[in-house]
Amino acid sequence: MSEAFSLENIRSRMKKSIESMKGDMAGLRTGRASASLLDPLMVDAYGSMMPLNQVATVSVPESRMLSVQVWDRSMANAVEKAIRESSLGLNPMSEGQVIRVPLPELNEERRRELTKVAHQYAEQARVAVRHVRRDGIELLRKLEKDGTMGQDDARVESERVQKATDEAIAEIDQLVATKEQEIMQV
Repeated sequence: MSEAFSLENIRSRMKKSIESMKGDMAGLRTGRASASLLDPLMVDAYGSMMPLNQVATVSVPESRMLSVQVWDRSMANAVEKAIRESSLGLNPMSEGQVIRVPLPELNEERRRELTKVAHQYAEQARVAVRHVRRDGIELLRKLEKDGTMGQDDARVESERVQKATDEAIAEIDQLVATKEQEIMQV
């Protein structure tokens, strides 16, 4: 039995990519520290890559400082390394199981770095949306080849998949433009 084609499933998967990007961009705080700033970070823990929030607790003790409480003392160096090597431009200071992460002032150069990170998140989301489109088109071609779907129906559905892709990418572009404006004007 072959897989059935569903435009709603494709739209749903595209929406998830956009929601993921929104979550990543929420971490790009402009004015004050936010615990979600470190959410996208992955830590090399116990031989595999794990999200930071699965090995430590992030809190905001001051408006320009993050505090990362590592649960396992042996993971402190790995967490500190993940923060330092991230594209966020942060310089953590380790104090045993607690890692303090001071946030730099938002000067012009720092704002430009943050907009570059926002554009990277947007590009990752665009790629994810394009992968969903590719999967949908491949499924339509397979259904057409199997004789489950007619050539005209497959072409119409392909156009609908492309339209959904265009809408999703336009939404991503709008979100990144809004975030860029927010970063540059604070």
